[in-house]
Amino acid sequence: MKKVLIVAGDAVEALEIMYPFQRLQEEGCQVEIAAPTKKTLQSVVHDFEPGIETYTEKLGYRVPAHVAFKSVKPEQYDGLVIPGGRAPEYIRNEPALLKIVKHFLSAGKPVAAICHAGLVLAAAKGLKGRTVTAYPALKSDMEAAGATYRDAEVVVDGNLVTSRAWPDHPAFMREFLKLLRR
Repeated sequence: MKKVLIVAGDAVEALEIMYPFQRLQEEGCQVEIAAPTKKTLQSVVHDFEPGIETYTEKLGYRVPAHVAFKSVKPEQYDGLVIPGGRAPEYIRNEPALLKIVKHFLSAGKPVAAICHAGLVLAAAKGLKGRTVTAYPALKSDMEAAGATYRDAEVVVDGNLVTSRAWPDHPAFMREFLKLLRR
């Protein structure tokens, strides 16, 4: 049985944590959620409203984090999922999280990052020379971190799978699961 770690924090996008969490369990994976502290996270729902030029935010599901970043032993996991939302803005500053992300990237283990999760990859210095996608507003951030940005539903570059946002979930999880099954 494959063991997958999802890393998140408060204001994680509800669909971007719940869909991978449930989809991976459906595949028979053991899935754990890590956060800055072991607690119940408050997710958010980002959506678009007529006449508003950016997304809006509403409260989403409450999601339990099973383990704190500092207690994670990354070598015990086969894959990593980084959801988006606003959580990446602050969790990227957690040294224990950056250590986790660097482990997966350097070990060649599958890493899936969606939406604003690219901010975590950039903070971990994991984008130089990579081709990625992300939420379109992050194009300049991805390029500043040394990546080539492509506006596509999914981009696979070695062990890294990236997508723009929750509408891309089918392609995102399909490609991540291909890497995880190897």
